[in-house]
Amino acid sequence: QVRLVESGGGSVQAGGSLRLSCAASGFTFSTYRMGWFRQAPGKEREGVATINKYGTIIYAASVKGRFTISKDNARNTLYLQMNRLKPEDTAMYYCAADAGVRGVICRSEYNYWGQGTQVTVSS
Repeated sequence: QVRLVESGGGSVQAGGSLRLSCAASGFTFSTYRMGWFRQAPGKEREGVATINKYGTIIYAASVKGRFTISKDNARNTLYLQMNRLKPEDTAMYYCAADAGVRGVICRSEYNYWGQGTQVTVSS
């Protein structure tokens, strides 16, 4: 079955960096669209960055220029490099996957989810 396991979260000061990883198994990773989403306390889960099998990338406006999504098909791993972190980036970050082809950043378009990794940015 599909399994997504996130890692790399932690606590950093504003301006710092973190790299999240998502180890995927149970499906053909190279053919799925993948994404990072986040959910802060009291807020809805929102899209951060997504990438489809063609390499089409979509970023949320709030992270554009600071975050970079990438994938290693040989390692079945999705990454999110987060630079110049801000306190408002504090959230639980989730990896998501879906067999769809189009590049989309809407959470309802993703059927498989990991358990999440916490990112906390202090000012």
